[in-house]
Amino acid sequence: MRRIVVAGASRGIGAAVAGHYAARGDDVISLSRGAPPHGRWLSADLSDAGQIATLPGRIGGLVDALLYTGGIWEDGAFTKAYSFTSSPPQETQRVIAVNLSAPILLTHALLPLLSSGARVVFVGSLTAMDNTASPEVANSASKYGLRGAAQALARTLHPLGVGVGVINPGNVATDEVIADIAEGRFEEQKPIPMPDLLAAFDFALALSPASVATEINLAQMRG
Repeated sequence: MRRIVVAGASRGIGAAVAGHYAARGDDVISLSRGAPPHGRWLSADLSDAGQIATLPGRIGGLVDALLYTGGIWEDGAFTKAYSFTSSPPQETQRVIAVNLSAPILLTHALLPLLSSGARVVFVGSLTAMDNTASPEVANSASKYGLRGAAQALARTLHPLGVGVGVINPGNVATDEVIADIAEGRFEEQKPIPMPDLLAAFDFALALSPASVATEINLAQMRG
């Protein structure tokens, strides 16, 4: 039985990932502010570096995988309501804290617990690919930065037997995305089926310590 830490497990992708591995019999530890539907819950605000620093002691024991699925974005993001000029500095700071600083700090904090052959997988976004950034400045900056962090960490932690990678999906068929499409906030599209995203996680976790999937990109079909 593997011990898998899922950060951002209260809803959306994180809840689905936690449920996927809990159903397989893994020991899932779910990190989130609100109570998650799956796994053993450790309450944590991942925008708070101080709270991240307490997690190794609260988790205890070796960890076989850290899956960072948490993510937030600016008010009105991905709709015509978004405006960089009216986005307050505090919003920018929080988006970058949750989307970029937290996965780096959490990886660093859990290093003493990561077993040999452990895997660290971040969820990024296709908006972090060249010339695809969306207008949401803080969200786009954090996703671009996450790609760089994953690549640097993959090099840094490889000698320790720890693999690091990032999955960059387009819109995934969570309840929230399906509602956004139905209500017209997103253009008509076919979001990525959740089983496809879960298969990407399975692939990343199945690799031997000799290799690592530094990036896995998943695009949804339009129309």
